[in-house]
Amino acid sequence: MAAVHRIDVHHHPTPVQELMGGRVSGAPGIDNWMASVSLEDMDKNGVATAILSIPHRGAVWRGDAGRGRATARCWNEFMARQASEHPGRFGVFAAVPILDIEGSLREAEYALDQLKADGVMLMTNMGDKWLGDPHYFPLFEELNRRHAVVYTHPISADCMQSKLPDVDDSVIEFTADTSRAIARLLFSGAAHRFPDIRFIFSHAGGTMPFILERYARHAQSDAALAACVPDGVLAYLKRFYYDTAQASHPSAMASITQFVAMTQFLFGTDFPFRHAADHVSGLKTCGFSDEDLFAIECGNARRLLARWR
Repeated sequence: MAAVHRIDVHHHPTPVQELMGGRVSGAPGIDNWMASVSLEDMDKNGVATAILSIPHRGAVWRGDAGRGRATARCWNEFMARQASEHPGRFGVFAAVPILDIEGSLREAEYALDQLKADGVMLMTNMGDKWLGDPHYFPLFEELNRRHAVVYTHPISADCMQSKLPDVDDSVIEFTADTSRAIARLLFSGAAHRFPDIRFIFSHAGGTMPFILERYARHAQSDAALAACVPDGVLAYLKRFYYDTAQASHPSAMASITQFVAMTQFLFGTDFPFRHAADHVSGLKTCGFSDEDLFAIECGNARRLLARWR
C-alpha cells in the first residue's frame, strides 16, 4: 500500500442499480460499483479520501421537478451512506435538481446541514443554461452566504452532443464546456457578485488556459462586459480552484501554472473512468517540487474542505 495522504476531489460512484426509476450505467469494466471497488484503487495509490459526486446529468434530472428532487435526494443519501459506512474515506459533493431552483435550495440546505456534504456539485450546463446564467443566482446567493464549495463537472451541451462520428463527447466537448461555463460566470457578473463561493473546475480548467488571452480581450471590447469583471479577468481565474483529473501531464500543467498559484490546485482522478495511478505518476513528471506535490495532493484540499483539515 502506498503512503496514504491524497484527497481525490473528482471521484464518481457508478452503481448499476435502479435509482428512482432510472438506470445508472457503470463505467467500462465495472459491472456494479461498490465502495470496495473505489477503496481498492485508493489504497493502492495512497488516496486517503475521495469526495464523491454524480457521474453525469442523467443521474439526477429526469424531466420534471418532482422526480428531479427525489432523484437528487436518493443520490445524496446514497453517497452520504458510503461516507458514514467508511469513516474518513469518502466525502460528498451534493447533487441538486438545478433546473428547479426551489428544489435546489431545499436540497442544498438538506445536504449541507443534515448530511454534512462538503459542497454542492453543478454541471457546466443544464439544458440551455450555463453556469453563471441568472437562473442560478438565487442558489448562488445562498451558497455565497454559506461560503460554500461548488464543484463543477463538464458535460456536452444539448446542441453539441455526438457531433463527431467515433469521437466521444468527453474527448473535446467536456473541456470546451468548462471554458463556456467559466466565460458565463465571468461575463454574467456572477464571479464578481458571488465572491465567497469557492468554485472548483475539473480537468485543470479545460481549454480555458489556452484561450486566456481571448477572455481578457473580450472584456476589453465592451464597457458593459468590463463592468462585469471590474477586478480584471485574470483576478477571478486566479481565485478559482482546479483539479488535476485527466490533466496530470506536463502539457496541461505547464499552461495553467503560468498564471494560477499552486494553492489553487486539487488532486482529482475521474475514477472509475481513470485511475489514481495515472495521476500519481503523471504529476511526478510535471517538475513539481515535493512541497508543491504535497499541496496539490492534499494540502490545498485540507485548507479548502473544512471536514478534512
